[in-house]
Amino acid sequence: MELIGEIAADRPLLVLAVKEEAQHLDTDLPVLLTGMGKVNAATALATVLARGPRPSGVVNLGTAGALRPGWTGTHVVGTVVQHDLDGATLAALTDGGTYGPPMTLPDGGDVVLATGDLFVSDEAARARLAELAPLVDMEGYALAVAAERAGVPLRIVKHVSDDAGEGAGRTWRESVAGCARALADWAAANVPYRS
Repeated sequence: MELIGEIAADRPLLVLAVKEEAQHLDTDLPVLLTGMGKVNAATALATVLARGPRPSGVVNLGTAGALRPGWTGTHVVGTVVQHDLDGATLAALTDGGTYGPPMTLPDGGDVVLATGDLFVSDEAARARLAELAPLVDMEGYALAVAAERAGVPLRIVKHVSDDAGEGAGRTWRESVAGCARALADWAAANVPYRS
């Protein structure tokens, strides 16, 4: 976890997983680098929100794998689902408890993002996840839970870095700089506070 800048109540906090995704940001807004994965994302955001002051909102910028053909570009996420939690089995074990339900983001679009601690790099996983969502990442759902519990508004914006599946790791490394540029451009045009 690395926090760059100072959080203030009148400014949003930009949250990204790794420095490679943030490399083209040109802003004086605070930036939180959480590290990859759900645990890193949730604990980093929860930690900075608990310390205070709280930002006016959180904007998660990051890369995502495309699970369905033809998905490219930058997308504002409307719903996040957790693809690696067996909610049905947990509900059966706990007499109907609900764990990891889909979360709808108030300012999002109609894009569904599947989050899990799995870098999707095989075709079988891609096909299975494509039934849930068109995009996949490793942090979105965890950030949504942390922000909701803290009462801080969240927007999730993802730029497609690769077609999740075989070769995705190589493709991500090759495309992350271009993705970072697209995310920085989106932030410059859409994040409300820049001085």
